[in-house]
Amino acid sequence: MRFGPVPVGEAAGAVAAHGVQARDEAGEPVVVRKGDVVTPLQAEALARAGVRSVVVARLDPGDVGENVAARRLAEAVAGPGLWIERAFTGRANLFASAPGVLLVDADAVERVNAVDERLTLATLPPFRAVEEGEMVGTVKVIPFAVDGAVLERAVREVDGPSLRLSPYRARRVGVVSTLLPGLKPSVVAKTLRVLDDRLAPTGSRVAAEERVPHEAGALAEALRRLVRDHDLLIVYGASAIADRRDVIPTGVERAGGTVDHLGMPVDPGNLLMMGRIGAVPVLGAPGCARSPKENGFDWVLQRLLADVPVAGADIRRLGAGGLLMEIVSRPQPRGGASREDEP
Repeated sequence: MRFGPVPVGEAAGAVAAHGVQARDEAGEPVVVRKGDVVTPLQAEALARAGVRSVVVARLDPGDVGENVAARRLAEAVAGPGLWIERAFTGRANLFASAPGVLLVDADAVERVNAVDERLTLATLPPFRAVEEGEMVGTVKVIPFAVDGAVLERAVREVDGPSLRLSPYRARRVGVVSTLLPGLKPSVVAKTLRVLDDRLAPTGSRVAAEERVPHEAGALAEALRRLVRDHDLLIVYGASAIADRRDVIPTGVERAGGTVDHLGMPVDPGNLLMMGRIGAVPVLGAPGCARSPKENGFDWVLQRLLADVPVAGADIRRLGAGGLLMEIVSRPQPRGGASREDEP
């Protein structure tokens, strides 16, 4: 692509690199917008208005225009669950076609951006929960055209869709709240309302809830009752989980389940437990999950509801970016001596 000023008489057929505004002899406005292909009539009008030169871009053989190039790369990047807006000014935006969790091949994004400074790809963070119609990525071609060989090299670096949506699948959720003296019924009721609000965007719902003493045996019985008819179980403890031998992990094991992981490098959210009874996931909610504010519980819950596998290694990778804002449900600031995530 050739770029630079040319006499206005030679501008026809080139792309205007900057907007031009002038007035002809009769005082009528003459406007050429940035990115427009200058027509012969516009060139003549500019000349009559006293414009001597304009800055333009001229495509060379093998060049691909900015909009075509942006669309081509966006189509290579986009996977299932996404749609692409019509490219304009060298930009093609990608949107979620349904609510769900965004999956990003971060290595592929880096490879694309390393091909040439003229081609750029930006996305939302991996595993971000998104709504239907939310923009999740954008391809931007910086100049007005790019060499076709460069574009094809970027497309090859994608090596398959690097951006896709894992949509939510509606689940029947069973909830157990354990009770201790001093835990007000209003706290449990509020917790369930907050959970309903969390589940609403995903299409899932609380199908049943039980309240039992904060004892491993009572919890195990409740879990055995609920596991038969539910796709996901959540336990809200009257006291935070302090150890794998504590009430909630022990209750899961007594119900015939396993504890896959305890703790996470996300704050608030450190004291989350993840396990399963048969094929049914069981989450031991940290105390901060009683609050509607975003915390580590949200990140794991959203993935499970979108059929995104979550293992202990996945949780351990959440530390970078895992320091979230303080929440009002914490009894003292982080600098205090109290145990984190206590309800």
